[in-house]
Amino acid sequence: MFDFLFGLLSHDLGIDLGTSSVLIFVKDKGIVVREPSVVARHKKTKQIVAIGREAKRMIGKTPGTIEAIRPLRNGVISDFDATVALLTHYIRMVHTAPKNPLLPKIPRPKVVVGIPSGVTEVERRAVQEATLGAGARQAILIEEPMAAAIGAGLPIQESQGTFICDIGGGTSEIAVLSLGGIVVNRSIRIAGDEMDEAITNFVRLKHSLLIGEQSAEEIKITIGSAYPTQKHDRVTVVRGRDIETGLPKSVRLNESEIREALATVVHQIIEAISETIEETPPELVGDIIEHGIILAGGGAQLLGIDRLIANELKMPVWITDDPQTAVVRGAGKLLTDEALLQKVRVAARRV
Repeated sequence: MFDFLFGLLSHDLGIDLGTSSVLIFVKDKGIVVREPSVVARHKKTKQIVAIGREAKRMIGKTPGTIEAIRPLRNGVISDFDATVALLTHYIRMVHTAPKNPLLPKIPRPKVVVGIPSGVTEVERRAVQEATLGAGARQAILIEEPMAAAIGAGLPIQESQGTFICDIGGGTSEIAVLSLGGIVVNRSIRIAGDEMDEAITNFVRLKHSLLIGEQSAEEIKITIGSAYPTQKHDRVTVVRGRDIETGLPKSVRLNESEIREALATVVHQIIEAISETIEETPPELVGDIIEHGIILAGGGAQLLGIDRLIANELKMPVWITDDPQTAVVRGAGKLLTDEALLQKVRVAARRV
């Protein structure tokens, strides 16, 4: 009975709890939250100062008394209390503007959360407990490649093989799906964060310039590419600190330089895709060759990554519409399909 009452007073939610961003899908409404997963708090009192975009602007700029942290690293929780604070903030935010004044006081939603396929039992339980601690009445976990495939509208319940590669911020999730289950999967901790780190190291070694992670991310978004797709290199100016003099310095970077910086990381992802195909049953490989590899996640937006993978593996590669939201859209679809939810939920498959 209480579950029914809380269902009337709360919005059911689908959450993509990512390393770099948190996306929340509200049943019957769509995606309402798309914020960085960053928390700023006092070091001694642990009091929360800011969450989301405001906290992200503080990275690398905080005084000694405040720390701006990412509570999730490599797709798993690295700071439990900060993760609970993050989820609590967004769950309450979703419930703050309803017609019924009772809703802000008792938001007890049913929540479907996407998690990396390679997490341990302890890491899985941490996500579940953090979600329940943030106010959810029920926390249902689903593996991210499955959620991404559902969000992309792929025929996961049919007998044909479906290959999905979800390149996120902390992990790249690679899986072959068939008949509503994961046949082969691989989760590697090489994704968007490693691309940013590669750019930071490249600029430091080649130009003797120290830059922060936000600057590296901005370079990746602005001129990053995996394959030469344009006639002329795009350029951008980056500012940082000169290693030799310690003084401020500006450097002009071009697209080919950043492509060189990202090459190692991108090829590690391609190698993981290749290894997954090698482990796939032959019957399903035929389906994959016919229908291609589907890319999802924020990393799929790197210019030319689909063409590079296609050239390296000699297979068709497709990027799903709005790849960054594929996982949360899949979680949202499961809120309205109870039968499929029970079939693909993590606990149901591992009991």
